[in-house]
Amino acid sequence: MAKRFDVTVIGAGPAGYVAAIRASQLGLRAAIVEQKHWGGVCLNVGCIPTKSLLKNAEIAHTLQKRGAELGFSFDNLTLDYATAFKRSRQVSSRLVKGIRLLTNANKITSFEGTAAITGRNEIRVILNSGDQECIETENMIVATGARPRSIPGVALDGETVISYEEAILSATLPKTAIIIGAGPIGIEFAYIWRSYGVDVTIIEMMDRILPLEDPESSAVLARAYKRLKIRTVTGATVTGVDAASGSVRVTLCRGEATETLQADKALMAIGFQPNVEGIGLETAGVQLTERGGFIQVDDQMSTNVSGIYAAGDVTGKLMLAHVGSAMGVAAAEAIASQSGATAPPRPLNFAMMPRCVYAHPQVASFGYTEEQARENGFEPQVGKSLFLANGKALGLGERDGFVKIVSNGKTGELLGAHLVGPDVTELLPELTLAQAQELTAAEIGRNVHAHPTLSEALMEAAHAVDGSSIHG
Repeated sequence: MAKRFDVTVIGAGPAGYVAAIRASQLGLRAAIVEQKHWGGVCLNVGCIPTKSLLKNAEIAHTLQKRGAELGFSFDNLTLDYATAFKRSRQVSSRLVKGIRLLTNANKITSFEGTAAITGRNEIRVILNSGDQECIETENMIVATGARPRSIPGVALDGETVISYEEAILSATLPKTAIIIGAGPIGIEFAYIWRSYGVDVTIIEMMDRILPLEDPESSAVLARAYKRLKIRTVTGATVTGVDAASGSVRVTLCRGEATETLQADKALMAIGFQPNVEGIGLETAGVQLTERGGFIQVDDQMSTNVSGIYAAGDVTGKLMLAHVGSAMGVAAAEAIASQSGATAPPRPLNFAMMPRCVYAHPQVASFGYTEEQARENGFEPQVGKSLFLANGKALGLGERDGFVKIVSNGKTGELLGAHLVGPDVTELLPELTLAQAQELTAAEIGRNVHAHPTLSEALMEAAHAVDGSSIHG
């Protein structure tokens, strides 16, 4: 007999497991189907193990490059990347186990296997054991995520041409590496590998690294990477990737010039494509976007088919774990609102979602740049504070970077912020909360910030919007 649920979630990543938990909290009978990665890419082969590796890389960099500045010296330093890798897997494993405990604690029925939609209210699950289960469900949430995209005609062989997954799951490092794509993934791996002595070249099609961030943020990071001797090639189109045993040749063009680079490995980090194949979306009549083939959703995370929702990377909205979780909550609350268990969720403003890059220095942002604000019809005012004038930053030995606040010149409300410097990813919540609650830059500035803290740079930037910054 088929098992019956109010909502069934396909996929247990940050969007899926959060949606299932929220649905259960709201009194819905919830189930979740996952074949492999409980916790999704993020916990298993993405955000979490990468941050563990980045911490090891930061320590490795300090030990190798900053001894004279900080007053220590030693001989015969040995860096063991295998130990860093082992620690990253332990961190990942701990959190993945936590996800299973959370789903059990919230009385969510779990199925380990592959799901396929066979009807408007029906899902067939091929269990990993080989058995089958039939599910009847009033609603379903598709949260199957996305996978790395490659350049047309270039296959990811998992050996010399790899994705982030092979990079994270390797206990050894190449001697030389080419990273294709200077977005967050490429930038973070460049820092990890270079800190352990890998000769790294980054190739980016746009005219600067981190091309979706504020140009000044990109420039600060570019200077830092130049000091690290990471070569960056921007404005370049990759025209060929030829893999051979133990090496790879990458051909690129910049204007009329052609160049061929050779390395042990090439990491493809140019974006993602949705996991929409084989789950029965066409059977259910779910519409996909014309560009990219992502699942099309409305403000309530509903697809064009009543009772079928989608959340996370599979929608292509903003492919970040925390955004996926917010979408999962919204989908669960939209379903529960139909029976009056909760009010319909407020639409998510994807432009104002926080964005983070865990390089060194870190990069963080939300909302519009000054140029984008003008393009959207605003008259922006900008305030900026340098970490060079921040006592805590100098005490940490981190003088690069700034906080920049973009506000509405008419109302003072925040339109965006762009930060680069020490631990700036931890400074975003004050600003995104202020934006969501329609606080002004002046109100942020008047909030007393503890001294000495990095957060004082937020206060100074907020004061700088109207020219009243004390320390510049």
